Amino acid sequence: MKQPAPMSEDSVTTMLQEAGARVKGRSGRSDHYGSPRDFSFEVKAVFPNNLGLQITARQYNYRDPWEVSGRVNDMVDAALFFGGSYSQLPKGYCYFQDADTEENLDSDQLKELIEAIATINPKLFTLQNLTGDLS
Repeated sequence: MKQPAPMSEDSVTTMLQEAGARVKGRSGRSDHYGSPRDFSFEVKAVFPNNLGLQITARQYNYRDPWEVSGRVNDMVDAALFFGGSYSQLPKGYCYFQDADTEENLDSDQLKELIEAIATINPKLFTLQNLTGDLS
């Protein structure tokens, strides 16, 4: 059984840039003493459709020595922003339904999420707000 690839600030930044987003990232306390302790890295992105995504890797996982040496980030959390505040995705998407955060995403799920956000038409938010389908 193949495990999804571990993620780093650089790998997540690359995924987002390949989808056309403007990206800014920062490492956690492991690299910079003054950074908050509760995450290993954080990456924020804004897509051309004005949707924003904040991806946070909360803690490192330790894999067994025969899998990978040292600490890795297998899972990340993501928050979606639209119009300057947290948001859900319109109905019909696998992610951000009845929630403005997604937790414990592996690298394959994150790629799928990024592709969905990069291609969404922001007019769907307005339409589903008018019909009452988006709260």
